[in-house]
Amino acid sequence: MQVHPEALGVNVIAHGIRKIPDWPQPGILFHDITPVLQNPLYFRLLIDLLVYRYMQQKIDVVAGLDARGFIIGAALAYQLNVGFVPIRKKGKLPFETVAESYALEYGEATVEIHTDAIGEGARVLLVDDLVATGGTMQAGINLIRKLKGEVVEAATVLEFTDLPGSSKIRALGVPLFSVCQSQGDMP
Repeated sequence: MQVHPEALGVNVIAHGIRKIPDWPQPGILFHDITPVLQNPLYFRLLIDLLVYRYMQQKIDVVAGLDARGFIIGAALAYQLNVGFVPIRKKGKLPFETVAESYALEYGEATVEIHTDAIGEGARVLLVDDLVATGGTMQAGINLIRKLKGEVVEAATVLEFTDLPGSSKIRALGVPLFSVCQSQGDMP
């Protein structure tokens, strides 16, 4: 029996995700990707899997969502030899911005992007660590579209298959690629 190298990498990366019960509040099982980032083998496998997926797709820029999307996105952009654009929480970018608000479980949040970050017609790969309810990723897609960029795909390390985020992203006409999939946040 032959194991596809990509499948082996996915299993290694999934093994590196730490699960922390009752954080940030009781009843939540937090999936922490920082052990993947800390381990040079896991981190390299993660970036290599993403590079392999996107190296022939003519990506112009990688956009990363605040904050773990910055780490993954910047490393990926470097390997793809394209620029990196941060999509940050409100009030963190120093130049002119456009903003997009989205709903959280207990309120609302806003992310911003520089007005000159993405050129019209640019092919953009949007990256974050995970997708659960999909609010942050949807806001990122909307920001890229406001700047007249084309979101080629959204990519995450982890997708919660029993939460609505992935279907919301796909409903916007954006394909979603997740390295690993898991059930949501119940211990």
